[in-house]
Amino acid sequence: MALIAYPEPAWVPPRVTASGEKVLDVLVVGAGQGGLVTLFALLRDRVTNILAIDRKPEGAEGPWRDFARMVTLRSWKTVTGPDLDIPSLTFQSWFEAQWGAPAFAALDKIPKEMWAEYLLWYRRILSLPVRNGVELVSLAPGAEGLAATVREGPREYTMLARKVVLATGIETPGRWWMPEFVAALPRHLRAHTAEAIDFAALAGRHVAVLGAGASAFDNAATALEHGARVTLCCRRPALQRVQPYKQISNAGFFRGFPHLPDAQRWRWMNHLLTVREAFPRETWERASRHAGFTLRTGTPWLGARAVGQGIEIETPSGPLHADFVICGTGFEMDVSALPALSPHAHLIATWADRYVPPAGEENPRLARFPYLTQGFALTEKIPGTASWLADVHLFSFGATASFGPSGSSINAMKFAAPRLAQALAADLFVADAEAHYQALVAYNTPEFALPGDA
Repeated sequence: MALIAYPEPAWVPPRVTASGEKVLDVLVVGAGQGGLVTLFALLRDRVTNILAIDRKPEGAEGPWRDFARMVTLRSWKTVTGPDLDIPSLTFQSWFEAQWGAPAFAALDKIPKEMWAEYLLWYRRILSLPVRNGVELVSLAPGAEGLAATVREGPREYTMLARKVVLATGIETPGRWWMPEFVAALPRHLRAHTAEAIDFAALAGRHVAVLGAGASAFDNAATALEHGARVTLCCRRPALQRVQPYKQISNAGFFRGFPHLPDAQRWRWMNHLLTVREAFPRETWERASRHAGFTLRTGTPWLGARAVGQGIEIETPSGPLHADFVICGTGFEMDVSALPALSPHAHLIATWADRYVPPAGEENPRLARFPYLTQGFALTEKIPGTASWLADVHLFSFGATASFGPSGSSINAMKFAAPRLAQALAADLFVADAEAHYQALVAYNTPEFALPGDA
């Protein structure tokens, strides 16, 4: 790190309130992989008055020890991201330093818990400024910066920041979704894949899973591994076995996609979000190897009701009886679902406010994504009504429509995080341009002394 320390000085003028309170230059909400790489990218540009907060304890950030129920990452083991092209910071270097190159060669994909350990090492080796156990409650504009109300234990207080980055992965901004008739079932009979599930309690029971994606299959496999019998249903007539993102995992797409006209960006993401991602072979084999696994394609759920101690699910081919249901039905984009943004949702522009697709390309799901600037910032629905939104940056799944895979993607991180950090640094400089100019004019340090100098 010392070898690439140019330029060396921190350059952002410090700001304090009239009462002497320090104002952060950037507050990052979330200290998972997206938040950590944002901190690192900012520090490389010598933006140092920064902090990340995370509601979870240290080492538990992100989904890896929570609702991520895959065995390994779905990316291949040599994909780089948080390292920002510094070889000694890559996962491979971290792994080989402990277990050697032959062990890495024998490794198939990265176990999810090992990825969490790597991210914790990454945070510590770079001394990234993170405060755990702190949750964002609300966000509002103020005369001296953005006012972020946070909760730490029983205490609530306000932190001031010039910029706020929401780096909360797949969960921002929106909600996990399931059909209303499933949500109406008694709580002990159903769950979403993103929720805590007592899989041990499902042993010997019949579990019905709805969904055709990787999360649905991961949860089905986890239930099978705990002794349940599982029927997985999806409305598609066949499973998606082609991974379209492999075709676009290149520098051209990651760098160029944000520069495409809206019509092209819409067409690309409409296709990608419609065909969805395929899950890897290991995920299929993990579920299908169990004798108690049944796959029913072309079987949407039309309704569900509690019957006795279980559930009766209505399908086109007749009722399906189960003891418990799990919905792997994904995520619904909704700016108002994030408590910190909910009061301001009516001010925030979505793609529906900025672009009208041609006939045949309509996609209500895509239309709900926030419409972002080239610097990942939120935009106003009506110009002149909320200029402060330009200081709120979204580095999460919510950036997908505007940037493609970015804030929640390991594959795209090495391209997206520097773009975000560069935008933040540029905004900070422009806001302080007059102060920087006056410092330039006043700069009067000779490069060398002359005879007679005092």
